Amino acid sequence: MTTRIEWVEGGETRSALWRSESGWPAPKKVVLADDTMSADAAYRLALDGTALLWRGDFQNARQLLQALVRRIEHKGERGRRAKPKAPATPTEAFHRHRLTQLQRARTLAMVLIPFEADHGIPLRRAPDARLACLEAYGPAAEPYVASLRELLGVIGAHEWRRKGVMIPALDDRIHPWYGVFSPVRGEYVELVAQAPLPAGAKVAFDIGAGTGVLSAVLARRGMRVVATDMDARALGCARENIARLGLAAQVEVVQADLFPHGHARAPLVVCNPPWLPGKPSSAIEYAIYDPDSRMLRGFLGGLKEHLAPGGEGWLIMSDFAEHLGLRSREQLLGWIADAGLEVVARHDTRPVHPRASDADDPLHAARAKEVTSLWRLRAAD
Repeated sequence: MTTRIEWVEGGETRSALWRSESGWPAPKKVVLADDTMSADAAYRLALDGTALLWRGDFQNARQLLQALVRRIEHKGERGRRAKPKAPATPTEAFHRHRLTQLQRARTLAMVLIPFEADHGIPLRRAPDARLACLEAYGPAAEPYVASLRELLGVIGAHEWRRKGVMIPALDDRIHPWYGVFSPVRGEYVELVAQAPLPAGAKVAFDIGAGTGVLSAVLARRGMRVVATDMDARALGCARENIARLGLAAQVEVVQADLFPHGHARAPLVVCNPPWLPGKPSSAIEYAIYDPDSRMLRGFLGGLKEHLAPGGEGWLIMSDFAEHLGLRSREQLLGWIADAGLEVVARHDTRPVHPRASDADDPLHAARAKEVTSLWRLRAAD
């Protein structure tokens, strides 16, 4: 079902298709805005839930968005000077931080940009973002409206896709698509590149393949891989990366919910599920949040029946959720035992991404303790 937004322009009620990959509902109140609108006026309207359909210069719209960011940050600084009550637990700190980020995103999403049916932007000094939008959205049947913030994300994703992400374990690049989680945290890739393979293993399943980076690493280690995912973008992205790396003869990418159909067992089954239990607020967050730990529990619960005799399941997980109080180590070990599995070994590494050492990060206390692990599991005797 398509959703439309309406506004009044030239004394007439007009409408356009509403597009939001983040899943924001169509704004109910829309007013026209241009270069004459002050940042303060725009901020008040955005906070009130009134969307601003931009009719001025595109670069001025970007400057307005930056001004809204400064006002949101200034408001946060005033709140910090007032020293609000410190969160009682890491879990409270996490939920408070997430709520703040959600409110920020909702306010910034109120600056809207019109698009033509070919994804062109009919504004002065607008960039040619047609290819970026085509990659993210596919063909458009008619003109539409989307938030400027989302557009900037689409353009940024296009650049990531064009340039790629260097993966030392491959000595090559992976090119993520819009909406597919980029493998910028290389420590988990290195774990898969270095862990000892099960004796005699020649075939592996990569569950939830995403960009296909782990499938590529395993293929470079001599494995034949069946890579699965449910998301159409991830499937396309993985196939493109595997082909680009010259590994199409070794890696089969198939659509499946967790385990591949028609492939009974493998000596190695690898899974890097979302690391945080919780409800995603947008499509991209499905790579971060696993509602009710569905994917994690589904992988563990079905692993034993998909392992060849003597085979191993590799679970790649951060313990960030444990430090936030969202899941306990005892709970994870309980799920492993309940699935008829036992731990063969665990290989640990510490993250090196910038947030791990950022003392100003609201979740720094938990990030500073984070360890990423590759759990080697097998069927219990």
